[in-house]
Amino acid sequence: MPQSSALISGVQSLVVYETRARYFIVGSNQAQTKHRVLKIDRTEPKDLVIIDDKHVYSQQEVRELLGRLDLGNRTKIGQKGSSGLSRAVSAYGIVGFVRFLEGYYIVLITKRRKMADIGGHSIYKVEDTSMIYIPIDSVRVTHPDEARYVRIFQNVDLSSNFYFSYSYDLSHSLQYNLTMLLRPWELSSTVEPSVDEEHSSQSRQDSFDIFEDEGLPMQGHFPSPLVNGLKSEPYLKYVWNGKLLERVKDIVHHDWLMYIIHGFCGQSKLVIYGRPVHVTLIARRSSRFAGTRFLKRGANCEGDVANEVETEQIIHDASVMSFTAGSYSSYVQVRGSVPLYWSQDISTMMPKPPIRLDQADPYAYVAALHFDQMLQRFGSPIIILNLVKKREKRKHEKILSEELYPAVINLNQFLPPEHCIDYIAWDMARYTKSKLCNVLDRLSMIAENVVKRTGFYINRSDFYCHTLRPDERWGDVGGHITPTGRLQTGVLRTNCVDCLDRTNTAQFMVGKCALAYQLYALGMIDKPKLQFDTDCVRLFEELYEDHGDTLSLQYGGSQLVHRVKTYRKIAPWTQHSKDIMQTLSRYYSNAFSDADRQDAINLFLQVYQPSEQRPHLWELPTDFYLHHKSSMALAQERRSYTYWWSEGVLAFLPVAYDEVACKDNMRKVKVKRVNRYDEAIDIYTEFFKPYELTSFDDTFCIAMTNSAREFMPKTVGVDPSPFTVRKPEETGKSVLGNKSSKEEAVVQRKTAASAPPPPSEEAISSTSEDDSEEDREDDGSVSQRSTPIKLLTESGDSTRTHEVETHTLALQIVTPMKGWSGSIPLEQNLVSGQFAHLGKSQHKVERNEAVHLADFICLDPVSLFQEDSVYATAPPKVDPDSREVFEGHVMTGQGQVRSLCREDVLMYREYIKNRYM
Repeated sequence: MPQSSALISGVQSLVVYETRARYFIVGSNQAQTKHRVLKIDRTEPKDLVIIDDKHVYSQQEVRELLGRLDLGNRTKIGQKGSSGLSRAVSAYGIVGFVRFLEGYYIVLITKRRKMADIGGHSIYKVEDTSMIYIPIDSVRVTHPDEARYVRIFQNVDLSSNFYFSYSYDLSHSLQYNLTMLLRPWELSSTVEPSVDEEHSSQSRQDSFDIFEDEGLPMQGHFPSPLVNGLKSEPYLKYVWNGKLLERVKDIVHHDWLMYIIHGFCGQSKLVIYGRPVHVTLIARRSSRFAGTRFLKRGANCEGDVANEVETEQIIHDASVMSFTAGSYSSYVQVRGSVPLYWSQDISTMMPKPPIRLDQADPYAYVAALHFDQMLQRFGSPIIILNLVKKREKRKHEKILSEELYPAVINLNQFLPPEHCIDYIAWDMARYTKSKLCNVLDRLSMIAENVVKRTGFYINRSDFYCHTLRPDERWGDVGGHITPTGRLQTGVLRTNCVDCLDRTNTAQFMVGKCALAYQLYALGMIDKPKLQFDTDCVRLFEELYEDHGDTLSLQYGGSQLVHRVKTYRKIAPWTQHSKDIMQTLSRYYSNAFSDADRQDAINLFLQVYQPSEQRPHLWELPTDFYLHHKSSMALAQERRSYTYWWSEGVLAFLPVAYDEVACKDNMRKVKVKRVNRYDEAIDIYTEFFKPYELTSFDDTFCIAMTNSAREFMPKTVGVDPSPFTVRKPEETGKSVLGNKSSKEEAVVQRKTAASAPPPPSEEAISSTSEDDSEEDREDDGSVSQRSTPIKLLTESGDSTRTHEVETHTLALQIVTPMKGWSGSIPLEQNLVSGQFAHLGKSQHKVERNEAVHLADFICLDPVSLFQEDSVYATAPPKVDPDSREVFEGHVMTGQGQVRSLCREDVLMYREYIKNRYM
C-alpha cells in the first residue's frame, strides 16, 4: 500500500429536501455508508446562509434526522396526511451558487455520463443540470430584469463539454498528480488530525444531531497502518466554477466542493495482442480571458491569452489499474492566441476583419507575464511554433509575427542561455498550396525535434531491453530523468491566428510523435516510430479530430474546416462541400450569435456581476474593461522589465516550479492521515463497486472505442497488430453483418479466406485514403459487442463461431441423460430440432467425439435410493496449464508481465478470428 493516496470525495450523490423555511441537502458517498448534511436558510431574500456541521452521519442516523425533521415541520402535530419534509431533487454534485438582482440560486448536476477512466479514477461529463431558486415566495423581492439575467446565464450550456471527477484533479496534469504522491508528506506542517474537525456551537442547532466523532479503526489494541490522503488545490486557471463556489468554499467541508473543467475528454482502447492500452485525450480550456473568436483576441493586461487550451495525452497499460504498480505516461502541449495587445474590428461584416494592434508594448510586458505563467507551470524550454503567414499581398497575419519575434528576442536577453524561449516560425498555409512540399513531413521533423527537447512523463524507469537493443533516437530524448522515471520539462506552444485548423493538425503530428515514444517507453513497440494508416494512428487521429471539432465549436462556432486528411491531400471530393458549409456556419456564428455567447460567458464566470448601481450587461458597449482591470485603475506596483519572471522560478529550472516540493507548494495540498482500509482512499471499491450488481456488457471499458473492433479489418488471416499498415479500404467498419441473406455472408467469408496477406509497409505510401471517419456509426459495430442471445435474435448472420459451439455443446451435454422422462410439446420439440440443425449445419461445427458430463464433474451417489438420489460434487481437477495461466494473471496484477511466446500470439490470432470475424 502506498504511503500517499488521493482522497476520494465523500459526496457523490445528493438529495435535496425542502421544508417551508429550509433546504436540507444530504450528500452521500458512493457506497451510501457515510453522509453529510447542509442546511440552507430560505427566509433571507438576498443573502446566502449555509450551515455545515461537518459531521459524518451513518445511514441510520440520517433516517432518524430526516424523520424528526418531517415530524417537526408538519402543520399539525401528529398529522399524517401532509408531509413536512418533501424531496425536491436528486443530483450528483453542486456546480455553485449565483445571484443576479434578487436572491441566490443553486446549480446542481442532475445527470452525468462516464467518459474516461485513469487508474480507477472515473471522469464524468455533465449531461444535465437544474437551477433552483432558494428564497421562498413570501420574502422574494422581484426585479423586472431578473428573468433576462437567468436566460443569459443559461445560455452557457453546461451539458456541453463540462467534466468533473470525484477523485482525480482534472485541473492538473497527470505528471503533477503522480509526482505529488511521492513527496515527503510526513514532514509537512499541513497534516490534519485523523479525526473529523471539531464542531462549533452554531452547528449544533436547528435540528442537527451531533454524534461523537469516532477515531481511526483499531486492530486489537494497536492502530492499523496510516496513509496520507491528499487533496490538492485546483489550478484555478482551468476551473470554470471557481467563482460560483467562492462564496461557500470557506464555510463547507471540502467534500462539497466539486470543480469542473471545460474543453474535451475522450478515451479509446488500443488492443496490442490482447493487452489493453488506454489512450486518453484531455483538453482544459482556460477560464481567464475566455470568449468567442473575434471578440477575444490576443492577451489581457495580466498575461492571459484568448483561446488558451492545454491538451494532455495519457497512455497507460490498462491491465494494471493502480497508480503505483501500473505504467503511465503523459505528454502536454498548449495552444493560445498570440500574446500581444491586438484585436479585429467585426463591425465591417467582413469574413476576415483587419488585424490591428491596440497598444504599443515596446518592453513586451504582457508577453513577459504570459511566459512567466508558462515557466511556473511547465518549466523550460518553452518552444513557440508560430504558423501564421509570412508572405501576403496585403499585410494581415504578418503583423503578428513582426511583433511577436522582437518580443521574444527582448525577453530572451535576460534569461540564462540554457532556458531561453525557442521560436519556430513556419508558414504552413504557403506550404499547403505548394505541390512539391509535403506539409506533414515537415511537421513530423519539427515534432521530432520538439519531443526530444521537452521529453515526456513516464512513471517507470527504462526497460532492460532498451539497453540491450538501444534505438539511436531514444538516447536523445530530453526531459528530467528521476529514479522512478522521466519528467516532461518545458512545453510546445502552438498558434496560428484562430488556433483552430492549422494548430490542431500541428498538435496532432506532435502528439503522434510523442505517442510513438510513449509506447516505446512502455515496452509496446520495438522502435519509437508510427506509420500512417495503422490501426493505432487511425484511432489517435479520430480522437484528435473529435478534440479539434469540439474546441472549434466552442471558440469559432463551427467544426474544423481543414483536417488531417486535407493536409495529407487524401480527402474525398465531398469534403470540399463540407468545408464550405463549415466556413459559412463559422461566419454566421461570428456575425450574429457570438455577442450573446460572450455575454453568457462573462456572466457565468462572474467577470460581470449584476448590481443595481451599475449598467446592465446588455447595455455595455464593450467588455474591454471587464477583462483589463488596469484600464480602470493604475497598478500599485509595476514588475521589472528585466527580471520579468517570478521569484524562485529560475532556481529550479528546467523543472517546473509548481511541481517542486517547496514550502509554497506543500501548503497548497491538504493532507489527512487515514486508515489504509478507509473508504476515502479505497480506489478498488470505488471502481469495481462490489456492493452493486454490475452487468459486464454495460461497463465503460466494453463500450469505449476499441482498435480491434472499430479499426482492424474483418478479414481472415489479417495481422492483428495495430501497428501494421493497412490498405485504404481495410477498415474495421467493413463488418460482414447487416446483410439481407445468410448466403451472402458465407460467400464473403469464403472470399475473405482466399484473400492475399496484407502488404508490407514499403508497398503502401503514406498518402493512402482512410474512410473510417465517415462510417463510424455503422450498425455492425454494435453487434460485435452484443451477447450471444442478442446475436441469434437480431443479426443471426454475424454470429461468431465459438458462441455457436457453446450452444451446440450444451445440447450435446443434455443428450446422454436417458433417465429423464418428461414430455415436450410438439411445437417446442420442432423449434429445438431446428435450433440444433442451425448449430450443426449452418455454421459447420464438427464434433465427432461424444461429450460426457463425468469427464468434467465427478458425481458420487451418497444415497441407496436409485430413483431419488442426492449427488455430492467434488471440485474439478486443475491441470498444470490452467494453473500456469492463473499464475500469469496474478503476476500481471502485481506489475510483472511475462513476454509473449509463439503460442500466445497464435492463441490471440485465433481469438481475434473467432471474436471479430
